[in-house]
Amino acid sequence: MFYFKGLIINIITEFSTLPETCHYLNDREQRLHYKYIDSCESSYQNILVKRGWRRFGEFFLRPCCANCNECKSIKIDVENFTFSKSQRRVIRKNRNTKIYIGSPTITLKHIALYNKFHRFQQKKKGWKHRDISIRHYQDSFVDGAGDFGKEVLYFINDKLVGVDLIDMVDDGISSIYFFYDPDYRKYSLGVYSLLTQIKMAKEKNLKWIYLGYYVKDCNSLNYKDKYRPYLTLQNNPDDDEEDIWKEVY
Repeated sequence: MFYFKGLIINIITEFSTLPETCHYLNDREQRLHYKYIDSCESSYQNILVKRGWRRFGEFFLRPCCANCNECKSIKIDVENFTFSKSQRRVIRKNRNTKIYIGSPTITLKHIALYNKFHRFQQKKKGWKHRDISIRHYQDSFVDGAGDFGKEVLYFINDKLVGVDLIDMVDDGISSIYFFYDPDYRKYSLGVYSLLTQIKMAKEKNLKWIYLGYYVKDCNSLNYKDKYRPYLTLQNNPDDDEEDIWKEVY
């Protein structure tokens, strides 16, 4: 436990991983820096998100690769974002999709949907996959949510077809993870979930969607370049250092 700007921070441990094959670029190595935080306060969570940290459960992480800077923390400029014709078509296509927002939960339907989505991506994109357990899902997506973690559930004809995990920040929304039923691909649920976040942010007068990492040469992440205007984090700041973002239009 330590004090930072009047906050009590319960960091249990902080560590970096050894080099391993990069998850995004197979010809690179990656290292990740972790903070394990018990009962993180929203004020400190805001500080971390704005400095490029990603939360999964009670762990916050960001890359700390010595010779590579391809992972760019990205945030969408909500105020200046306008929906394209194709994006408006996706919204219309989902006009009968029902949305529920609440604290993260875990059910057998969550587990089955997560595993179905990842088996599909394993066949389609070669993702590595092993079925997630209830405990692992709890650790990754339910624990550590505090009063800022939310899940957005998507239903079509009363069937759960998508789960979006997000964090609320004082000036925006931080995207954590989204998975969906591949049998409903025609609804473009991945696109629709992000457009829903942007609509939510506009309604709440929030400035940013913190969209994790953009990697130009990674097919699973380079779609984010379509959501302009956005900004990318230019430094890897410590908690008490200024976060510097560069506009991309």
